[in-house]
Amino acid sequence: MRIENFDRQSFLSSIKRFVVKVGSAVLSDEKYGINSRRINAIVRQLAELNNRYDFIFVTSGAIAAGKSYLGIRGKISSLKEKQAAAAVGQSKLMQFYEKAFARYGMKVGQILLTHEDLTSRKRYLNAVNTIRTLMNYGVVPIINENDTVSVDEIRFGDNDFLAASLANMIEANLLVLLTDVDGIENRNSKGVSSIVPLVDRFDKSIFTMLDTTTSLLGSGGMTAKVQSAKKAALSGVATLIASGKRRSILLDFFAGKECGTLFLPKIERITRRKHWIGFTMKAKGKIIVDKGAQEALEKKGKSLLATGIKKIEGKFSEGDSVEISSENGEIFARGLVNYSFSELEKIKGKKSPEIKKILGRDNVDEVIHRDNLVIIE
Repeated sequence: MRIENFDRQSFLSSIKRFVVKVGSAVLSDEKYGINSRRINAIVRQLAELNNRYDFIFVTSGAIAAGKSYLGIRGKISSLKEKQAAAAVGQSKLMQFYEKAFARYGMKVGQILLTHEDLTSRKRYLNAVNTIRTLMNYGVVPIINENDTVSVDEIRFGDNDFLAASLANMIEANLLVLLTDVDGIENRNSKGVSSIVPLVDRFDKSIFTMLDTTTSLLGSGGMTAKVQSAKKAALSGVATLIASGKRRSILLDFFAGKECGTLFLPKIERITRRKHWIGFTMKAKGKIIVDKGAQEALEKKGKSLLATGIKKIEGKFSEGDSVEISSENGEIFARGLVNYSFSELEKIKGKKSPEIKKILGRDNVDEVIHRDNLVIIE
């Protein structure tokens, strides 16, 4: 969708389901505890919207809540301290939400996820079914990363990424990322800043505007939020980045007021399975291809053949996710590979008829079939 074709009222009328994510910088007070008044303000708005929209709630703040309870000051960096704080803080956090939603006769259900839960196709589908079942019962799913067991290999990194994945999983129309700033700021040559209201492309000009710092409590920055918005856009999901400290931010937005920065979605929505391949699975390696192969993949929708492969990086097995890169280092696609890294080292640059002779067995012609390949740039 382009800015020149955007009609706010038509867009708002198309929204049936949304994901709202609230960051630690919004939920936490100056002493690193949980700001119950802010939780109540957000829940009040969601309760008003409940009769018109389906929604799920992604929350940060478990570590911040746990730090307050355990009397920890400052930023903690060790994994064991973060996991201990999360173990204590998550239950405290859910108590706040349960009490806040109960005022409006609403029930909540807790779901804790790791990246590994969504990388496994079976567990991914189980998570989808659980969320949908909760929604069918009128229960608000409150979702957080399972920080008590997460390690680097199975972490999302931040809840912006998790929220973008969930938006695709439940086929939402809108992703709302509530933070402690009003949106993307654009500073002119005189140093005067203004909020960018609409974005329809993810080029370098957007990323140069971003403040890359993180707060004491948050793990992400504006860069992570824009990257998550980009991921959502490819699934046909719009993203609003706005201030969760603004008292009626959600009600104002759904009433048609211009607030925050709204990232418009791509017109063609990719399937949930392709989104899972392109943005949820962790890549185990990289395949560098020549210009001809890159053009065939990007512009002609072809499968990747061995003849176009220049170089292999990493160790991966058949069925793993790999990144596909141009010769100048630009990663432009991801896909599920039909050969292991050791097999590809033998057949890279070779034509299909030669593969059987080299490997001594029949196999598929495609290194990555187009049905298992996603263009991400």
